[in-house]
Amino acid sequence: MLVHVLLYEAGTESEGIHSLELKGTTVILMFEDKDDADRYCGLLEAQDFPTPSVEELTRTDIEAFCIEAGYEPRFVEKGFIPRTDEDRLMISPPLSNLEVGNWQNQDNLNGQISSNDQLQDIKKRLENLL
Repeated sequence: MLVHVLLYEAGTESEGIHSLELKGTTVILMFEDKDDADRYCGLLEAQDFPTPSVEELTRTDIEAFCIEAGYEPRFVEKGFIPRTDEDRLMISPPLSNLEVGNWQNQDNLNGQISSNDQLQDIKKRLENLL
């Protein structure tokens, strides 16, 4: 099954994946519907957050990446209806974001993977997916 994830600077050395910090856990969102992922990107942009691109990858590959990296994958199905405040973050980003300034050179700022070793590893794995 293909899912949609949000990547920053996709295909570059400073590539990063969008995530959330929820109760000390880094969560990677996997959207079933591309329109939902695009809408989430628009909401991030409206909050002056760097705009990610929507990339389509297999769900099993993203889940394997998350397990290896110690992250929690969360599947956002089409028509998802939130029931809790935490669920709302699956369809709408938080009202405030951490400062991102130079996120490429900081470790795990707002859940974005940023160390060069991690980025290289992620890049290799993502290239293998294609």
